[in-house]
Amino acid sequence: MRVHVLLFDAGTDSEGIHSLEIAGRTVVLLFENPDDAERYAGLLEAQDFPVPTVEALDREDVDLFCREAGYEARLIESGFVPSNDEERLFMAPPQSNRDVSNWQDDASPDEQAPEPARQGLETEPESNPELDELRRRLEGLL
Repeated sequence: MRVHVLLFDAGTDSEGIHSLEIAGRTVVLLFENPDDAERYAGLLEAQDFPVPTVEALDREDVDLFCREAGYEARLIESGFVPSNDEERLFMAPPQSNRDVSNWQDDASPDEQAPEPARQGLETEPESNPELDELRRRLEGLL
């Protein structure tokens, strides 16, 4: 099965895969539908995040990469509807991004980042009642 992931600097030495940090876990989103992956990439770009490339990969390869790196692979099926706050992050990225401009420098010599190295987002943005209400209304349209 082919899945679609978001890569940063695809094909370069600094290639990274998009991930979310959720409750101490690193979650890599695997989109079944390429249009869903493109939409999510557009949302990241709208937040001034580096522009990701949508890449189709074999699910087994991505699952293996995630297991070896200690990440959790999460399949986002076509027609996915979130049922809780955590799952809402799978449809729209959080409002605050982790600074990943020096992600390679963060690994100690004994703890080198796997290839492709990860890039992520913080998942605990400040709460804003007006934005939360707007988000709920927009999610209701999905």
